[in-house]
Amino acid sequence: MKRLVTGKCLARVASVGILLIGCGGLFANDSKISPDLLPLLANPSGTVNVIVQYSAPQQCPGLLGKLLCPVVNLLGGVVYSTFSLLNAVAATVQTSNVVALSNQSNVAYISLDRSLEAALDYTTQAVGAPAAWNLGWTGTGIGVAVIDSGIYLHPDLNVAGTSQSRVVYRQSFVTSVQNDDYGHGTHVAGIIAGNGSSSQVPGNFRLLSGVAPNANLLDLRVLDENGAGSDSLVIAAIQQAVQLKSAYNVRVINLSVGRPIYESCAMDPLCQAVEAAWKAGIVVVVAAGNLGRNGYSTITAPGNSPHAITVGCMKTNGTYSTSDDTIASYSSRGPTYIDLTAKPDVVAPGNLVVSLLDPGSTLAAQFPANVEPPSYYTSSGSGPAVYFQLNGTSMSTAVVAGAAADMLQATPSLSPDTVKARLMQTASKTFPPYSTATDPQNGVTYTDTYDIFTVGAGYVNVDAALASTAVVAQGGAESPSVVYNPLLGLMNLTQGSGVVWGSTATLGVNAVWGTALLSGTNEIMGSNAVWGTNAVWGTNAVWGTNAVWGTNAVWGTSTGYGDN
Repeated sequence: MKRLVTGKCLARVASVGILLIGCGGLFANDSKISPDLLPLLANPSGTVNVIVQYSAPQQCPGLLGKLLCPVVNLLGGVVYSTFSLLNAVAATVQTSNVVALSNQSNVAYISLDRSLEAALDYTTQAVGAPAAWNLGWTGTGIGVAVIDSGIYLHPDLNVAGTSQSRVVYRQSFVTSVQNDDYGHGTHVAGIIAGNGSSSQVPGNFRLLSGVAPNANLLDLRVLDENGAGSDSLVIAAIQQAVQLKSAYNVRVINLSVGRPIYESCAMDPLCQAVEAAWKAGIVVVVAAGNLGRNGYSTITAPGNSPHAITVGCMKTNGTYSTSDDTIASYSSRGPTYIDLTAKPDVVAPGNLVVSLLDPGSTLAAQFPANVEPPSYYTSSGSGPAVYFQLNGTSMSTAVVAGAAADMLQATPSLSPDTVKARLMQTASKTFPPYSTATDPQNGVTYTDTYDIFTVGAGYVNVDAALASTAVVAQGGAESPSVVYNPLLGLMNLTQGSGVVWGSTATLGVNAVWGTALLSGTNEIMGSNAVWGTNAVWGTNAVWGTNAVWGTNAVWGTSTGYGDN
């Protein structure tokens, strides 16, 4: 569709060397402008922060071109980030120039630089991590990039028995100060790689260990003291993680962040950055989101990436056994909005998780009841508070990132696709038919069914994934898309050529997702609960309001969305 924009004559010279002249009217291709950016064009006197993706790398011949390329100035706009990973720039531009910008032949897509936010007692037991530790697989030598609110230098992140930190690289994309004044990233880091050295529970010093308690961490801060960030900051951090891959053996990226989906993953720059990192050989683990109480199709970006491992949230219900574990009612469900990708890929513990505390953080100040008393983790019951409790798919994501680090220590040659395939194929597929959870604040009871869009391929089992040496992904392991025939009431999973699912008995659809997860019930396939209603497919009730985005109820407290 072409949109006519009338106005005065425009004559601007971009430093990329293109002369744009128009008089009386300019045509903009709506398909090259994101849907959330289009309404802002009604105010031509304003400015807007955008990410501009190019169809090919910029050609910069000569000395002058090489000097200008890193600081491209688009139609008088100011570029604040360049992304070689994507052939893109982030810039502040006049809204009156967006149309002219979209008309350049080498511009592929323009989107807003969107805001996003941040989405261990029984946890490690639930996924079988102690069995991995007994075999010596603790993530040793593996670098995990934590793209979050920063990491407080907690003693549980030191090399065991020393004062040497395993946070081997630190960079803030938010301020010049490298810390975690929000507190979310520290909690996530502890689930991945805390060694439990501050806990002194008699007989079990690993009770509060993370899943990969000897992994190295890269602290790439993209969220501020309120847990808020933007696409451009996360993309810059992903790009840095890729550039540091060789220097720090970065094999895993943890993204416990999210925001609404506005377009197909093929056009979304945040999603594209995730996929570029995956293709560079790094396992990218992403939170599904905490919007499951709004229904299906509530996966957040970049969890809609078919390459990434997208993780939903389970509740351990305060026991070591997984037989009574249930899905958290707030865990976001698939299929993804627009692309209909089958997500999440797996689920892992994430509700009421105890991990590392940043004592001076915003979260610690806002939720003092979540700070664990020393009696919880010391035999003396005294000393400073060092642990904190949070909920959410943010926490579940960290569990799977730690699992990937253990697997890569055991077999360094594994590709990201094989890591994903093994985690999905070996995930436990034994679930109850349904479960209920009642919100203690409003008394509302939520009923969850255990279908492919709720629990994916199943409940992560680190021990089983380590033992799964026969599963090798010769092709890609992209999550399949979903096709629904309303006349026949049938759902089919479809994948592109070269994708591993269905190629062998061990990686066939039933072997990976399980027959029970694919059988389909009216709640999934044949009713308004999934297909065809505005309540599901991306209305303001789900995607656009403060009631959902940016509240502490959503982003991981022990109240509200916390299933107690």
